Amino acid sequence: MTAFPSRPWWRLCVALWAVAAAGAAAAMPPATLEAPSGGWNRGTLTDHSGDGAVAYPNPPIDRGVQAGRTLIRGRLAAEHRARDANRRPRTPPTLVVNGNPMPLYSDADGHFARPYAFGPGSNSVEIRSADGQPLRRLQFFEADPGRPRAQLRAILAWDDDQAEVDLHVLTPDGQHAFWAHPVLANGGGMDVDSVDGAGPEMFSMTAPLRGPYQLYVNYWGNFGDAGYHFDESTRQKKIITCRITLVFHENTPQERRESFVVPLRKIGDLTHVKTVMF
Repeated sequence: MTAFPSRPWWRLCVALWAVAAAGAAAAMPPATLEAPSGGWNRGTLTDHSGDGAVAYPNPPIDRGVQAGRTLIRGRLAAEHRARDANRRPRTPPTLVVNGNPMPLYSDADGHFARPYAFGPGSNSVEIRSADGQPLRRLQFFEADPGRPRAQLRAILAWDDDQAEVDLHVLTPDGQHAFWAHPVLANGGGMDVDSVDGAGPEMFSMTAPLRGPYQLYVNYWGNFGDAGYHFDESTRQKKIITCRITLVFHENTPQERRESFVVPLRKIGDLTHVKTVMF
């Protein structure tokens, strides 16, 4: 006669489930981070792989530092995603690229993909948990001497992945770089317009003109399952917090940076952030 387990069958099932769950949790690290590589292979929140107007694989800006943009990809474990299993929001982890922090949002499976333009020299990508603990770090050296270096860079990120926020830059010769006019005749340019996450949006110049640069941010609207809309009631936060980071002479001994935090309270807000002298 077959001997049955002494404890009830449901306890055995619970025990086996716990072992399986523990094994699954152990199999997936808190965060994975792929080496930055060219090509829009996975857009996650919005897949732009067939859209020639986005930065990858056909960048609309083909000169200066904008020609070297790459995609940072990876995956977050469930406990580190910006929404729990019931899609309730919680504090997202932070993606830190070359010292520039930005909230890291992902799709429902934890996948993320964020663009950045890496220059020559030492570069780093790090993921930190919501409480600041390091989850993953990647450091690499870009040795290509022909890769252009951004002498002036402005980076915008914000803390609501449903908000569409735009960076506007007025250069000393009166040109205006923004999503509808990303390429300037003076060599400056905007990165791809970020509509499927909380940035970054970047303005870069490899040979900046001398004079004042005017920086603005605009809370343009919201982006949801049905596309763009202007319904204030869908906002996740009463105040959206933007961070604008200015980087001068990135990856050189002369590198310096400044950061500014700007609150946006309603759709349509256009805020002057800073007059930058170069």
